[in-house]
Amino acid sequence: MAFKIPFTITPQEVADQLEEGKSLNLLDVRELAEWVEGHVEGAKHIPLSQLVGRLKELDLDQEIIIMCRSGNRSGLACELLHEKGYKVVNMTGGLNEWTSKLVRD
Repeated sequence: MAFKIPFTITPQEVADQLEEGKSLNLLDVRELAEWVEGHVEGAKHIPLSQLVGRLKELDLDQEIIIMCRSGNRSGLACELLHEKGYKVVNMTGGLNEWTSKLVRD
């Protein structure tokens, strides 16, 4: 049976919460080239390929909203982190469906 992510959120819901001033713990798991093209302000960047080696950078006690380009890699990251006891939420649709402002490096 495939892993089912217990919690999901849409890009619009994330953008709305940020616009309301809510502090969110965001993790972007895209590769560096994608990140520099544009990312959500305040998001932490750890590419999926580096996630296992950088777990200590994440807070086990805080909910993490995980994002990528389409929602597939973030789903994999959610599965991995959930199995290790992290509280995760997958941003379905990813940044392909993001309509709010992005920061560029």
